[in-house]
Amino acid sequence: MINPMGERESKALLSGEWTGRLGCSDHGKPYIVPVHYLFDNDCVYVQSPPGHKIDVLRDNPNACLQVDEVKDDAHWRSVLAFGLYEEIKDVRERERVLSDMFERWPHTAEVESHTKDATPDTIVFRIRVTGITGVFENH
Repeated sequence: MINPMGERESKALLSGEWTGRLGCSDHGKPYIVPVHYLFDNDCVYVQSPPGHKIDVLRDNPNACLQVDEVKDDAHWRSVLAFGLYEEIKDVRERERVLSDMFERWPHTAEVESHTKDATPDTIVFRIRVTGITGVFENH
């Protein structure tokens, strides 16, 4: 049986994971991509090179992030966080967010090189969470 999760439990799941699916609307069509993220202070932070996802979010800032924790078919939790896209342009805030991401994500060579050597054209953005919902199943 699927059960609702409270806001506190939903935020705890967002805080505990680091990979999710970013959803947005590309001229009325759903567009969903996997992303690494950091959840902090009611915001989801993501870094990305320029590209289609950024173009879509600039055109329509409404977005969501869906995150799961799945142990098996009968034991899982899922959260959907809704919010608005905002690019982080302040240099100090951008550096802080990138540093926090590096500390949070597993230390892989790819993540380390992307984070430490983020070029100025790398987009750092947040989804300011305006609503959150979660469900779980535990048989």
